[in-house]
Amino acid sequence: MFFPYKDDNPRILIPYVTYGILAINIFIHLFQIGLEFSNTKSGMTFIYAFGLIPAHFSIFNIFTSMFVHGGIAHIAGNMWFLWIFGDNVESALGHFRYFIFYLVCGIAAALSQVIINSSSQIPMVGASGAIAGVLGAYMMMYPKARVHVFIIFIFITTVQVPAQIVLGIWFFMQLSNGLGTLGLDITGGVAWFAHIGGFIAGVCGQKLFRTFRIA
Repeated sequence: MFFPYKDDNPRILIPYVTYGILAINIFIHLFQIGLEFSNTKSGMTFIYAFGLIPAHFSIFNIFTSMFVHGGIAHIAGNMWFLWIFGDNVESALGHFRYFIFYLVCGIAAALSQVIINSSSQIPMVGASGAIAGVLGAYMMMYPKARVHVFIIFIFITTVQVPAQIVLGIWFFMQLSNGLGTLGLDITGGVAWFAHIGGFIAGVCGQKLFRTFRIA
């Protein structure tokens, strides 16, 4: 098991958009926790109302699902990856382009999972698809940037690895897990193809967004 915990890539801009996305996600999750404490049913109703259910496709829920999470571990992992890699991508794209890029990657991620599992009645939630796009963009923009990684295998150690290797391994893990679910009757769990679709959107879209100019 490996887990990146920081990079050595200095930011250029203060990442206001990344901070804002982090704050919105955390605020919404705290609101969810409050609902669940008051009434477990209310918490589930919230997820079904704002998650994206593939069998009942909704454009509105594509956007709302990016800001809803299934638990503490879910949101913590997503926000940690966004914290590490989002600031540099925002610096490269600029605040407004980065925000649009983030949403576009989230849309691509959601559509990828819906296409693969269009009959599912289980709500998809989480920012991981959009964040996967940020990871894909980071890998293309800063392939040699040093990423500090925890390695947990019998013992625990840390290493510094180029971003293209860390994020390439991450993508391979998503791809292998996703392909392993094809043809299986899986009604819940991780939306692997959202991660895959978001990452590919980030890899393919980052150059277009870097050249796009705003008057």
